[in-house]
Amino acid sequence: MNEIVSKLQDLQKQVAEAWQKLGIDKLLAEQQALTNQMAQPDFWNDSHAAQTVSKKQASLTNRTEPWVNLRKDLQDLLELAEANDASLQTDIGQQTTEAIVTFNQLKEALKFTGPYDDHDVILSIHAGAGGTDAQDWAQMLQRMYIRWAEKHSYLVKVVDESAGEEAGIKSTTLEISGELLFGKLRSENGVHRLVRLSPFNADNLRQTSFAKVEILPKIERAAEVEIDEKDLKIDVYRAGGHGGQSVNTTDSAVRITHTPTGITVAIQNERSQLQNKETALTILRSRLAQLQLEQHQDKISQLKGPNQSAEWGNQIRSYVLHPYKMVKDLRTKYETSDPDSVLNGNIDSFIEAYLNSNLG
Repeated sequence: MNEIVSKLQDLQKQVAEAWQKLGIDKLLAEQQALTNQMAQPDFWNDSHAAQTVSKKQASLTNRTEPWVNLRKDLQDLLELAEANDASLQTDIGQQTTEAIVTFNQLKEALKFTGPYDDHDVILSIHAGAGGTDAQDWAQMLQRMYIRWAEKHSYLVKVVDESAGEEAGIKSTTLEISGELLFGKLRSENGVHRLVRLSPFNADNLRQTSFAKVEILPKIERAAEVEIDEKDLKIDVYRAGGHGGQSVNTTDSAVRITHTPTGITVAIQNERSQLQNKETALTILRSRLAQLQLEQHQDKISQLKGPNQSAEWGNQIRSYVLHPYKMVKDLRTKYETSDPDSVLNGNIDSFIEAYLNSNLG
């Protein structure tokens, strides 16, 4: 029985270390605060805000409950093992093995310890150098991420899209909702490079195209990223894209500029100016949150504008369709010779390689 006691004590120590690293106590306090908020009689007066709180509370419960249960089970097992009842040795040994398996599964959460890792994602794609080929490449990437999201039963919404002149898209913005999404998709942030025989020139020459993928944590609650209204310049104008008659004949489009950083967000897809403004503010808060992470600043007022030219040089992955087939991540060195599968949404191996390379 001494060997089982030793195993349980070692496992307790590992769980305690993981508990601290994940900040479970803080998450439990936040969960309880939200539960108390949901118990208020006027909670559902604002249905949108209530749904946001309910979703956050459920997410926190899903993250913390397995750890709480495991810690309690280990304490109970240790007390039984220390009682040294020989008749229980086999049962305690089996339950100890099960607890070790459970802990090894829960350890995956250690890959998601960033401040926004549990947030939904705003994913933007911008065609870069390469003309029509680059715009087609941007659309291929959009399809890849939508397919990936659908395979995992995540919710996807196209927030904004700008069509290319001949084919593809100049840019697109998607909202993707699901568990620990920013923690998973932050691996995709950067420039993606495509090499192939161009379908858009008569000579069918080899063409290199670039597209920038921007991954932002979706910040819906204004309290998470506080913006001084004096720093905002808000313009309204007539929408010019698709969306129905009322979209194109009213001043419903909204452009918001954060003057200290120069970040601009323009949204025109929704029918009302208010909806477009709320969406634009959400994206602006999300971009500022990402900028804070990149620049390691505590306050929005300390941020500098993003370096656009440097971002375009931040090539993270190459997709080669000719003269050979390969997709290679330039940070982790992970590669595959099946680009068709990758472009069909099978990118989990790249995400996992990135998460593993950043552990510790």
